[in-house]
Amino acid sequence: MQYFAFQSYELGLEAARSRTVGGEHLTLEAFRLLGLDSKLKELGFTGPELAAACGSIIGRACRPGSERATYDWLLNHSALGELISYDFEKISQSRMYQIADRLLKHKAELEDHLAEQERHIFNLEETITLYDLTNTYFEGVSAGNSLASHGKSKEKRTDCPLVTLAVVMNGQGFIKHSEVFEGNASEAKTLAMMLRKLENHFNQTPLFQREKPIVIMDAGIATDENVQWVKESGYSYLVVSRKRHREFNDEDTVIVKKDQICTVKAQKVIDEESGEILLYCHSTQREKKERAINNRFAVRFEEALKKLNSGLPQKGHVKKYEKIIEKIGRLKQRYPKAAAQYEVTVEHDENSGNATLISWEHQPKPNTKNTLPGVYCLRTDQNWNEEELWRTYTMLTEVEAVFRSLKSELGLRPIFQQQTDRISAHLFISVLAYHLIQVISSVRLDNCTNHRGI
Repeated sequence: MQYFAFQSYELGLEAARSRTVGGEHLTLEAFRLLGLDSKLKELGFTGPELAAACGSIIGRACRPGSERATYDWLLNHSALGELISYDFEKISQSRMYQIADRLLKHKAELEDHLAEQERHIFNLEETITLYDLTNTYFEGVSAGNSLASHGKSKEKRTDCPLVTLAVVMNGQGFIKHSEVFEGNASEAKTLAMMLRKLENHFNQTPLFQREKPIVIMDAGIATDENVQWVKESGYSYLVVSRKRHREFNDEDTVIVKKDQICTVKAQKVIDEESGEILLYCHSTQREKKERAINNRFAVRFEEALKKLNSGLPQKGHVKKYEKIIEKIGRLKQRYPKAAAQYEVTVEHDENSGNATLISWEHQPKPNTKNTLPGVYCLRTDQNWNEEELWRTYTMLTEVEAVFRSLKSELGLRPIFQQQTDRISAHLFISVLAYHLIQVISSVRLDNCTNHRGI
């Protein structure tokens, strides 16, 4: 929504100072519903500082970008100033960076406040904890950032330094705690620290004193060490198994989802050695995807072998046995998953030292992803029924949705800051903006009868 200031002329009207107002109005109501205005006043923010903080967070939600871009948006494109009765021309661009620093300084108080407000407004039950990480890259060398490290980039930007953002969420998609780690931080090694920090908040609520929440993790974090730590710390867990073994007996399955797009069946098995509940799930949609990927790389691997083999009797092509073995080794490195399904044999002439024939046979290992495409395994200590286990696990998609939102709609990457605190502050503003978006997405009149609606 936009509003315009019109200037009248003899031959018509000309619009001037076009400003957006719809998104600002909606996010401002979410900002107030969460009590962020009163909390910031309590933390000592003055009128101009409160306006700058409001502009930074709402700007990130409505028009994601750098602090500099947000400042330009507030001055020239947004009607937020009129909505809060403040002239943003009174604020310098440097004030926007200073406010980001102040928000980061009060990160713990703000996250605790938001968690409590959201729990109260939406009557949330803190029974599920979801944990995941993503990373973001920098423009520039980021020499002044102690957290910047090269690692495995989610965006394949191995040429850029990275930092990692970790979030803990509840089952309704609200962020409970966030943390910034080094760009090469191991997912598996950050879990214990994050959950210990989260306990400081949960220990203040009666619910947590009765029962700790169940922790849900994907395979990247669910190492045996982490699962053991979760057990010893008194948490229940539901995780994606890292084991390669798969099994699936269609006669023992229960349909947990069925629609026009996909059917999911689940088979519950008790691991006699560990006592864990294993849930083997088969998705028709996942099977189709895995078969397509597997077939594509298998075809490429076979075509490369055929090309090597056809060149053996031809002049000018590689023939030496050692060179052929080396090339096959490189092919196995390039297509490791496909190569694992083949037995490759090379015959050679001992007199000439040349390879004479390359042959291969498709021999996928039984009870693996290759022979049971579309099957994945969950492990848990909860003896729930198949549908309840599967639907609880699918809450991990909330974490994926958060990262998609942070990385795209809320301007998580790329980052143009170069100092550690400024980078952490930039990421934290994106997290605060996500809280506003999640409130707007989740608000229901029946949950807000005693509160001002949006």
